[in-house]
Amino acid sequence: MDNIDSKAIIYPNDVIPFMDKWRILLGDGTRSDSLVNFRKSNFFYVESDDNTNWVVYKTPNSGITSRTSSNTRTELGEKQHWIPEVGGKLTGTLKVQHVSTTGDASVPSSFSVVVGQIHSDEGHENEPLKIFYKKFPGHKKGSVFWNYEINTAGDNSGRWDFSTVVWGTDWATVGTSPDGYPNEPEDGIALGEEFSYVVNVYKGMMYLSFSSEGHETKTFTKNLLQSDFSEKEDIPKQVLVVYASKNGGGVERDSAYAGEIQFFKQGAYNQANGKSTKSETYNGDIAKQYENGSYAEVWFRAGTIGAGTSPNN
Repeated sequence: MDNIDSKAIIYPNDVIPFMDKWRILLGDGTRSDSLVNFRKSNFFYVESDDNTNWVVYKTPNSGITSRTSSNTRTELGEKQHWIPEVGGKLTGTLKVQHVSTTGDASVPSSFSVVVGQIHSDEGHENEPLKIFYKKFPGHKKGSVFWNYEINTAGDNSGRWDFSTVVWGTDWATVGTSPDGYPNEPEDGIALGEEFSYVVNVYKGMMYLSFSSEGHETKTFTKNLLQSDFSEKEDIPKQVLVVYASKNGGGVERDSAYAGEIQFFKQGAYNQANGKSTKSETYNGDIAKQYENGSYAEVWFRAGTIGAGTSPNN
């Protein structure tokens, strides 16, 4: 907590009042289960832009992260857990202000940040949803896409993500070499350009909606109770290409994520780690990373969390 006169501070919960429903992990390893009147400079705080207050989530390429990930994050984690049959609903209105400017262009997760998730809290602890923003250096426009990670049958060695484009390209669109970038997407989203998402899980079905002024609204539906990928012949070509070194990956259990405990996450989950994406980390020096573009920064001005709702309402 910052040692400043509290009367002068606008806290994140003053902007988005659902903060009592969450805990947080920051990019320097700070954790808190109480986010009412909580902030931390350079990680989780409020900025004003065009007379609008935004909650800022900022995290370096290298810091202290969770036990199950190499990626740093300044990210909310939902306190209440649920199973897909019960469901839940998460919304967010945001703009990505920065992604890492270093990395291997041939690696799918380079130059990207995850701004919303559904994460399993048992079994393999895989992720039925990750919402990405990615922009290659030198491009004005980036891409928004969402990934579904299979709930792998057997052990988890064959796990993989299948990526679906919203605007721009999906994560399988990569450079031909570490410093060779693909073409810039014509219908992409620029840094600082606002967009919104709705994640609605209702009776085992996941309904996704994405909207942004000047862009086509996109909607998607995914069954979380019955796998689309339970046989080898079901594995998409995209996956066979991206995971070629792993023989295309494994298959998913027939019941997908049925009966498995889940929770939402929201914020900035930086995918530009120094290990897999070869992003610059300055030996973990956070100040140097911020000075030299080795960080992710995401601003939210609105968000809600609650029970899943019928898509017909």
